[in-house]
Amino acid sequence: MRRRAVLAALATAPLLTACESDGAEATGTLRIATGSPGAVYYRYGTAIAELARRYLPNVHASVLSTAASQINVDYLLEDTADVAFTQADIAAGNEANHPKQLAALARLYDDYIHVVVAANGPIASFGDLRGHRVSVGAQGSGTAITANRVLQVMNVTVERAQLGLDDSVKAMRAGQIDAFFFSGGLPVSAIGELAKEIPIRLLNLAESVQPLRHTYGNYYAERVVPASTYTGITATVAIGIANYLVVRPSMSEPLAYGVTRLLFEGRDELAKTHQAAARLNVRSAISTPPLPLHPGAIRYYRAQKA
Repeated sequence: MRRRAVLAALATAPLLTACESDGAEATGTLRIATGSPGAVYYRYGTAIAELARRYLPNVHASVLSTAASQINVDYLLEDTADVAFTQADIAAGNEANHPKQLAALARLYDDYIHVVVAANGPIASFGDLRGHRVSVGAQGSGTAITANRVLQVMNVTVERAQLGLDDSVKAMRAGQIDAFFFSGGLPVSAIGELAKEIPIRLLNLAESVQPLRHTYGNYYAERVVPASTYTGITATVAIGIANYLVVRPSMSEPLAYGVTRLLFEGRDELAKTHQAAARLNVRSAISTPPLPLHPGAIRYYRAQKA
């Protein structure tokens, strides 16, 4: 009962104020590696930076717009960023190649792999992509890595274009590509805007989930994109991948604690920017395999169990 009471209180807790010692202890820079301005990482990261400016008075927060997951991790490793959004499968790959160089603050929400096609076009199933011009995502993005894995396990060969989300939308609108992949939390605003302009369809990806899990690990799951998500679509099975907020283990404990606390106590404020932020909860946030939690994040989570 005590745990339930603490978690219930957390959901409605007021934001920490600048005069509180935990906020004042945090110092340094907070360069947040995000993603495309048309996607969730950027909006979520921008909102975190705004809260940090208000409630962590000795921290200089800024936002980096990037190609997303993989380049975000690269930025962390080369000290170009201090905190980064990344997919669980990308984090796992980097942990295998660069062990103990990443730590997590939280599991945030699930991404959904979208494969977007024109509703009135010839592509009705994943196999129909064969031979068509398809954007698999920007170089350095989690979308590109996961898209290539899906194509591989499904044995589908396409004419690849490497475009980010915004450029993929423009290219589809202009008829320059036949389909595009994108990994993002629901709803992805750029896809929503496209659906209002031209009829679109999301391809069903159910058949790819088990081959992905078998080949690359249990970071993938079936997730349904509800019909209400985008104009004109039907409910469709997508591939779900957890998202983590990650840092270097060398980040100071007060700063890691302060950012983790911002995520939870600022959750309602963050959710005004994108509803994905509302999906954060303590029970799932601590599950970040194969990455360890940062000691500052552990201190925050332990305090919620007191």
